[in-house]
Amino acid sequence: MLSVAFRLAFRELQRNLLRSVLTMLGIIIGVAAVIVLVTLGSGATQQVTQQIASLGSNLLMVSVGKRMGPGQSSSAPVFKLADAEAIAREVPDLMAVAPQASSSSTAIYANENWGTTVTGSNEQYFTVNNRQIADGRVFTAGEARSGAAVCIIGDTVRSKLFGGQNPLGARMRLQKLSCEVIGLLKAKGQSSMGTDQDDIVIVPLRTFQRRIAGNNDVSLIQVSAGDGVSTDEIKLAMQRMLRVRRHLAADEDDNFNVMDMKEIATMLSGTTQMMTSLLGAVAAVSLLVGGIGIMNIMLVSVTERTREIGIRLAIGALENEILLQFLVEAVVLSSTGGLIGIVLALISSSLLAAVLQVPLVFNLPVIAIAFAFSATVGIVFGYVPARKAARMDPIEALRHE
Repeated sequence: MLSVAFRLAFRELQRNLLRSVLTMLGIIIGVAAVIVLVTLGSGATQQVTQQIASLGSNLLMVSVGKRMGPGQSSSAPVFKLADAEAIAREVPDLMAVAPQASSSSTAIYANENWGTTVTGSNEQYFTVNNRQIADGRVFTAGEARSGAAVCIIGDTVRSKLFGGQNPLGARMRLQKLSCEVIGLLKAKGQSSMGTDQDDIVIVPLRTFQRRIAGNNDVSLIQVSAGDGVSTDEIKLAMQRMLRVRRHLAADEDDNFNVMDMKEIATMLSGTTQMMTSLLGAVAAVSLLVGGIGIMNIMLVSVTERTREIGIRLAIGALENEILLQFLVEAVVLSSTGGLIGIVLALISSSLLAAVLQVPLVFNLPVIAIAFAFSATVGIVFGYVPARKAARMDPIEALRHE
């Protein structure tokens, strides 16, 4: 009986093909939208995780000021180079410590200029941030201590100032500083926050302080823990040491913040996953709209086929058979729309992932749930028209014109 119901359903849908396609459109759009949004959201989450992992899961960042809260102020004394040296000297099991200070500046070479970010740090900056040199070299510990006029540039700065020329050995200006380009960073592209990681110039910290900033301030200290070492223990050790160096009483809050990259990864991943869930829920509303469309068309179909229903009931068809026939038609409509939506979503996701430059991550459970939900919509919204058809009076149905 079920196979007969399916054959009748497909025959009826083929007979009104255009109406069937228009009815399925709501389901197609709903299923496709849910899958595309979840797929792109999962890709964005994976991209964020990968970019943070590329910095190293054992990275900690010490910044000035405390986490903001009601009635709290972020003002606090800045770090000095001695603070970073104390961390490197007194906290055990560290791989590298890189004090940093940054500012915006205009880089000038010949007739070209470009607004960029200048970062002052030591030679361990490249280890801590997992930045590799594409050409040339990093500055030495001696150059970092003496404040040599050398710099390493990102690929964006190279393209804007030097074009196709080799920048190594050239001298460029950063405000009053004339520095020799000794290295070119390997390109990394945009970060998860949308900033260009290649739009940067790195100089020795002492050079930055003396020739650009005009002070001895350090705004950030990045610390890389050794392999297999607990970052939680290092975090506590740094907090205890910095509280002593910054003369904080036992009842005073920290006026600095130690952030573990694992915390940042968890926070960003949680945010992208929440946004993905919200967008998926919004897209799922269109499935309900599609279900209402199916109910409307099935009610019209029942009215159009009143005499057919009356004839079937008159020659002995049971109410359950009439109910099953129209219910199967509704499920076939919604399920076919779900399958078309899945195909459309796979194609759209592939194209959009390439355009947005995010990983393509298909979530098979979400695809299965979207299809199952589309079939359920057909059952739920097709039941009322099917019940109406099954409860018709055969005599009244035969009289219908």
